[in-house]
Amino acid sequence: MTAISVQWKFVSIPLALLAAAVQVSAQSFSVDVNLVVLHATVVDKKGGFVSDLGKQNFEVFEDGKPQTIQYFSHEDVPVAVGLLVDNSGSMRPKRPDVTAAAESFVQASNPQDHMFIINFNENPTFGLGNTKLFSANVADLEKALNGVPARGKTALYDAILMGLDHVKKSSLDKKVLIVVSDGGDNASRHTLPQVLEAAERSNVIIYTVGLFDEYDEDRNPGVLKKIARATGGECFLPLQIAKVVEISDEIARDIRNQYTIGYLPSNQNFNSGYRSIQVKATGPHHAKYVVRTRTGYMASAEGKTGESRR
Repeated sequence: MTAISVQWKFVSIPLALLAAAVQVSAQSFSVDVNLVVLHATVVDKKGGFVSDLGKQNFEVFEDGKPQTIQYFSHEDVPVAVGLLVDNSGSMRPKRPDVTAAAESFVQASNPQDHMFIINFNENPTFGLGNTKLFSANVADLEKALNGVPARGKTALYDAILMGLDHVKKSSLDKKVLIVVSDGGDNASRHTLPQVLEAAERSNVIIYTVGLFDEYDEDRNPGVLKKIARATGGECFLPLQIAKVVEISDEIARDIRNQYTIGYLPSNQNFNSGYRSIQVKATGPHHAKYVVRTRTGYMASAEGKTGESRR
C-alpha cells in the first residue's frame, strides 16, 4: 500500500497548518496551504468500525459553518507511536498485564512504523536509550518495556509532554501516543492544563488506558478521559486488568481504520482564537454514524495558543 508523504510547514494553526496548494497523486500527498488535517474514526451504533465510506459521505463544520474537503484518504499508512508506560510503585501489582498489553501492540505494529517507549515513575526515561529515536524491531521494543522496575512516584504530565515533543521528530504524518497509567500524578513539574494545551497544538492522537481498582488511591480516570478527548483519541477503563491485551488490539485496529480528512478553513483570519470542529458521516439509506476526531484548534498567526475550550 502506498504511503502518504506530507511536506509540513508549521504556520499559524497548531493542528497542522500547511503552506499553498494541494497536490495529490497516486504516489504522494503534497500539501502547501493552510490545511487543517484530521484523523477520524467512524463507528456504527454497535461500535463496529465503518471502513467503506468515501469523501461524499463526510461533512466538516468549523464553528458551525460547512467546509470544503480538500483531501481525503483511507489507507493503512505507517504511524509514529509512543508507548508511555507507568512504572510507579502503585502500578507494581499490574505490571505483568501492562507489559503484556504493550507487547501485544508492538507485535501488531506495521514494520514501517516509528515506535518508541517512555517508561515513567517520577523520572520519565526513553526505553530505547538516547541514541535511537525510533524502532520497528519487536525485540528492541520488548527489551525497552522490561528494563525498568515499578517503584517511586508518578510524573504522568511530564511523561506526556516528553512524548509529544519526541514524536514530532518522526517524519511520518500520523502520530499517536498510548498512555497506560492509573491517571494519578504526584511528581510532575508540569500541570494538566499545560498538557491539554500542548496536546491540542500537536495534532497527535492520544489513547489512554486506565488501570486501577477501588482501593487505588492514585486513580484519576477523569484526567485520562480529558487527555484522550482533547485529541480525538479514546479512554479505556477496563473493569478487569486482564482485558488490557484486548484493548491494545482494539487501539491498533482503531489506528489502522481511520480516515484522513483535510480542509482549507473558510475563515482565513488566523488571529481568531479557538475554533470548534465537527465531522459528520452518513452511510447508505441515510445511516448515521459516530465520528471521533479532535474537537477544535487554536487559530493564531503567531502559532501560539490561548485558553482552550471544552
